Formats: sequence, C-alpha cells, structure tokens
Amino acid sequence: MKFEVTRNPSPLSDFDREAAISDPTFGSHFTDHQVVVVWEAGIGWHSAQVIPYGPILMDPSSAVLHYGQEVFEGIKAYRHEDGSIWTFRPEMNAARIQRSAKRMALPELPADVFIDSLHQLIAVDGDWVPKPEGEKTLYFRPFEIAAENFLGVRAAKRVEYRVIASPVGPYFVGGVKPISIWIALDSSRAGKHGTGEAKTGGNYAASLLAQQEGYDQGCSQVVFLDAETSTHVEELGGMNLFFIYKDGSVVTPGLDGTILRGITRDSLITLIRDRGIKITERKVTLDEVREGAKSGEIAEVLACGTAAVITPVGIFKSRDEEIVIGDNQPGELTVSLREELTGIQYGIVADRHNWMHKLAD
Repeated sequence: MKFEVTRNPSPLSDFDREAAISDPTFGSHFTDHQVVVVWEAGIGWHSAQVIPYGPILMDPSSAVLHYGQEVFEGIKAYRHEDGSIWTFRPEMNAARIQRSAKRMALPELPADVFIDSLHQLIAVDGDWVPKPEGEKTLYFRPFEIAAENFLGVRAAKRVEYRVIASPVGPYFVGGVKPISIWIALDSSRAGKHGTGEAKTGGNYAASLLAQQEGYDQGCSQVVFLDAETSTHVEELGGMNLFFIYKDGSVVTPGLDGTILRGITRDSLITLIRDRGIKITERKVTLDEVREGAKSGEIAEVLACGTAAVITPVGIFKSRDEEIVIGDNQPGELTVSLREELTGIQYGIVADRHNWMHKLAD
C-alpha cells in the first residue's frame, strides 16, 4: 500500500522538540505527524496517508462515540548508540491488533500495513526518537476506530486506523523501585467470553474506578481477580504478573481468554526458559500469594508491559490486608531480566531471537 505524505507546514522547532524529548512525561507531547488509513465495506483498506498531527474531525454521531467499537496498541521505537532506530517484535503487535479487531467486529489490518505505518511515521518524525539514555523512547499508539456516522447497534461500515507517537521516559518515575498494588475486591476487569483478551478501551475504562481507589491508598496499579470466583489473580490494569518462588521456579497466570496476551509477557517467558528456569502458566489464587509471601515461598513478584517494561512489586494491599513480598526490595531475577530485556531493546545485549526490527538507519 502506497502512503501519500503531506508534511506539517508548521512543525515544532528544533529547540522546542529537544525540550519535549529531554525530559518527557508519558503521553504529554506528540510528534508533528500522524498516520491515517481508511477502511470501507465493499472497498477494503485504502487512502493511506501521513498527515500533520491534529484534531480528528468527527461527527457527533460517529459510531465509536456511542458503541465503543475501537482497539489500540502500544509499541516503542528505540534509538541505538549508532543513531539507528529500531522497534521490538512489531509482528506481535500486528497480530494482536488483528485479534482485538476481530473480537470487536472491526476489519483486520494487514500486518505489512501495520509495520509499514511505523516506518512511514519514523520517516518524517525520526528526530523525535530520544537518545538512548534514561530509558527514553518514542511510544507509538496505533489505534482503530469505528468512523461511520450513524446511530444503531451494528458493526460500522467505515473505519479509520491511525498512528500517533509520543516521546516518553520511564512509566514509573524514581528508578527500579517496587510498586504497591491495590487488590480490586469489588470490581472485575473482564469475564469469561468477554473482551478481556482484546486491547480495547472499554477494558481500561472498567479498570479506572478501582485504579482511582488504589491511587487514594497510595498504590501505583490495581490487580484484578477473576470474575467468576474472585479468588484467582489475573492481571493489573495494564500489565501482566510473574511470581518467582524461592526454589527458583516462576509462575504466571495462564491465558484463558480474560487476560491480555502481553508481548513483554511472551518475551519474558522465552528469556526465562533460555536460562533453564522452570516456568509454568497456571491459575494463581490470592490465597497462594498471601500464604507464599508470609512463608517466604514467593520470593519476588514482577509486573510487565510495553509501557513499564518490567517493574518489581513490593506490596499487595486491600481494605482488608497488606501482603509484603520479600523485603519490599527489587528481586535479583526481576532486576536481571529487566537488564537483559532493555539491553536487547537498546542494542547492547545480543538479540538471539531476532526480535528487533530496524525502522531507520
């Protein structure tokens, strides 16, 4: 698919751009351009463009506003020491947005168009990718929305795929410090046969009430239990969980349709197996976490996702209890895996699995 490029006539000045990327706040500044590709029933995908960043002209009856038919992704661009720009496992993001789209009755964007859209945006906004220091990156937000103007409960016949990008620093400020997690006892993120496995805004909206409760209690994230029994730990509002036991083995909650198929999660499973460490995907009960933390059987807990990469978890907290993991300090395996994964992403550790994809020299 050929992309038509219209340059922004008033891009941010070099001085202002450098100021924006020197100390970026997550999701606060955006690059000069965006990608747009249109889909229409009976025609398919067409009109691929790179255009100036700016507001979306949207009719008040646009379907996404009324029926929530939308999906999105998160993926980063990394500048290596030689100045080249890379991204991490984009084919996984392409496959996941296709699965999410299918679940939300949206058309599936071809994987090559997804990957090319990242190339196209970097071709005009490559200067926005920060230097490889302080874990700074350029964060892509690809998304797909129902863009037909109508009221009626059915799948939209016109859809837009867009990509915007924002320079970002660490998701959690203050270095690699354990975070506190609020246990959602009164709300669920996703139920059986629902949309839990889709990366769609409704799932995140459903997490915000509990997330706010967690903030009020001094927690950085919220963990959800399964909707059927409220006994099994599933995932955080935006990250997956791993439990490291004192015998060295690792457990992560299994995928059963209610948990997002995290790309960082999948990568960590591979890196852990590379080390000869036993890792199991299975159900993990809150009782097991409570008892394991108390006895010392659970030595470390980590949370992972594209935005935060890997962060240690020190405390699980609810209105009924506080569960402290280890000594509330970053665990050895957590720190080691974080160093390995970020090293691969920034080109300083060997990429044995060919995960990195070059976007620009």
